[in-house]
Amino acid sequence: MQVILGANGQIGEELARELNRNFTSSIRIVSRTAKKVNETDEVFSADLLNIEEAIQAVKGAEIAYFTLGLPMDSDLWERTFPTILSNVIEACKINSAKLVFFDNTYMYPQDDKVLTEETPFSPLGRKGKVRKLMADMLQKEIGNNTLEVVICRAPEFYGPGKTQSITNSFIFDNIQKQKKLIVPISSRKRRSLIWTPDASRATALIGNTPTAYGQTWHLPVDETHPTYRELIDLTSNVYHRTFRYLVLPKVFFKIAAWFNPKVKELLELLPRYAYDNIFDDSKFKNHFSNFQVTTYKEGIEQIKKEQRNGSDI
Repeated sequence: MQVILGANGQIGEELARELNRNFTSSIRIVSRTAKKVNETDEVFSADLLNIEEAIQAVKGAEIAYFTLGLPMDSDLWERTFPTILSNVIEACKINSAKLVFFDNTYMYPQDDKVLTEETPFSPLGRKGKVRKLMADMLQKEIGNNTLEVVICRAPEFYGPGKTQSITNSFIFDNIQKQKKLIVPISSRKRRSLIWTPDASRATALIGNTPTAYGQTWHLPVDETHPTYRELIDLTSNVYHRTFRYLVLPKVFFKIAAWFNPKVKELLELLPRYAYDNIFDDSKFKNHFSNFQVTTYKEGIEQIKKEQRNGSDI
């Protein structure tokens, strides 16, 4: 059996579908209010802040996937994320389960250097420091050979369904709402975005590859790394409409943060939008050469189709 901890978010749901399609129908869905993704799923409602519930959630599993997400709230992250991960690590040890950890890039430097699996951590802001702490906890287990762990790291998302990201909020959600598109900081810097179903497919593949453990893997992205200007031009071509956009400088977000707590939580992430942000996935592509990455055109066409099925756009 394979268990998904935090299974009802955008990554966990698609991960459950991919596991069921290609690896196993024996899947346990775990969250506070667990819901089936596939008909054959087992559901288990648990609070992973409770060690006993975490142990029971992982019981009987060969592989546990940590895809749990929390709202963008630094206080909440500092208060809960390390404890949850500590409980999950202990639960995996007790149950002799492997751990697949779905990670982000918040702990990396926010500059123009190409990001690889070997990039030293240099977090900017509280959320980045929490993610560094969590990654360090896992690296310690790997270094001590006390748990079979693999880290699957993804850059910013874009995608269908429940996908949540700055790009989805400012670009594709605004298309759905028929609002002007927003670009943070610069429209001319290159960006690496990952299609969320690709992130889940790659995580399932890594989790079911025994030789992948004990390492960090950058998940695969479209190699073109477009600027926001190029991404919006491509989106205009796909939709057969000309989308106009507004570039908001950092000072706008700083002012808005005084009045909007959600904007305040974004501030520590904004410096990366002032630089080319290139995410090197060559390790994955060299090892899993048959994996088909969704192109931006293909992804945007899927978003358009999903939006058309739910609106008059």
